[in-house]
Amino acid sequence: MANYNIMIIGDAKTARDMMKLSLEHEGYEVENFAAGEAALARLREKEFTVVIIDFKINGIDGMEVLRIVKDLYPAIAVIMITAFANLDVVTEAMREDAHDFFPKPVQMTALKSSISRALP
Repeated sequence: MANYNIMIIGDAKTARDMMKLSLEHEGYEVENFAAGEAALARLREKEFTVVIIDFKINGIDGMEVLRIVKDLYPAIAVIMITAFANLDVVTEAMREDAHDFFPKPVQMTALKSSISRALP
């Protein structure tokens, strides 16, 4: 699985680091970012299979990052996470072609299952 690269974008460093360790334990290569701008710059340099985006991040918001990623790289599966889940946010994310959506705290078993379904 090491050939699958996952990007995590979120404002909470501890949550990002915990997800990163859990996913690396499954054999994925994982990079994480606090801000959307830095993550988008990295996407221009390296290919990622899955991008996990927190709705609330530093700089441009997670929904805007979702739109940009799907516009530039439509094949990348984007999974949205948020502590502010409501029907409007979920509907907007799915309309923007998010692969999946999880409320915080994220259940890692469900997240890993979603990632597996997203893999080519």
